[in-house]
Amino acid sequence: MATHNAKELRKQVAPYESSNTKASIIQILNTVVPFLAMWFLAYQSLSISYLLTLAISVVAAGFMIRIFIIFHDCTHHSFFRNRTANKIVGTLTGVLTLFPYSQWGHEHSVHHATSSNLDKRGTGDIWVMTVDEYLAAPLWQKLAYRMYRNPFVMFVLGPIYIVLITNRFNRKGARLKEKLNTYLTNVLIFGISGLLIWAIGWESFLMVEGPIFFIAGMFGIWLFYVQHTFEDSYFEGDKEWEYVKAAVEGSSFYKLPKVLQWITGNIGYHHVHHLSPRVPNYKLEEVHNNTKPLQNVPTITLSTSLTSLRFRLWDEKQKQFIGFKEMKALTTSNKITAHTKPEL
Repeated sequence: MATHNAKELRKQVAPYESSNTKASIIQILNTVVPFLAMWFLAYQSLSISYLLTLAISVVAAGFMIRIFIIFHDCTHHSFFRNRTANKIVGTLTGVLTLFPYSQWGHEHSVHHATSSNLDKRGTGDIWVMTVDEYLAAPLWQKLAYRMYRNPFVMFVLGPIYIVLITNRFNRKGARLKEKLNTYLTNVLIFGISGLLIWAIGWESFLMVEGPIFFIAGMFGIWLFYVQHTFEDSYFEGDKEWEYVKAAVEGSSFYKLPKVLQWITGNIGYHHVHHLSPRVPNYKLEEVHNNTKPLQNVPTITLSTSLTSLRFRLWDEKQKQFIGFKEMKALTTSNKITAHTKPEL
């Protein structure tokens, strides 16, 4: 993408970089209220059938994902025009989703500023190694990476690790305001959980909250993973890296059915979001539909997104993701070629 085209693209998106207070309030009401209602119904259903409880929990988890999108927009200061309003709503929705507002907001900002930059990986993103890095890595690091990229570890153990450990402690170097926000979030989470346990018992609390948090966390990680892990993605070293290319080529358009698009707060239009984080979630589809260059981006669907599970390493030579089997075949082929190459 030429530089002048990149500037023109950002210019076209600029008019959408403002929130609508009425739309934001309506989204809070049609998201948080149903979530609380589903949580209560899930508790009530315990006396009928736990299968019914689990079914209701799936719906509640969907609303929790949507609450997270509100939280996410607040960290970008795109949900309200007022920064204080974003912080208050962001902190409260962070309590419901078990994420600290200031800490996660900082890491996510770094993610946006460094996404697809091979020289600035490691903060707010998924661990990605290149083929050459993997081949040169010691055995312990190879094993650790294989374990990390295992779907069970990433999507099943991942949510538990993030919520119980990563989100509960401050990062190294955090400023006082960020630390205080994390402490406040923890106090509110433990306080509300304690009241619920006192009111309904710890067994009932875990039987309701557990599945909701786990299902929402699992699909939340999946959404983040699949929108940056697709075959012809974009990764470059710092000197060649371009912000706009990283946004529209390194972030996918996850084309979902309308119901799932609503539940996920339009985050499937990830290329639009990365191009301009100041666009609120309820305007992302509009930007995509009204900006022709953004319609010609990597597009994945529910069925095609499943292929991303086999992607493990970034091949800098082929400029695409490959799996461990492909990496092994590639290195074997290179060895054979080198061995049979005639000497000059």
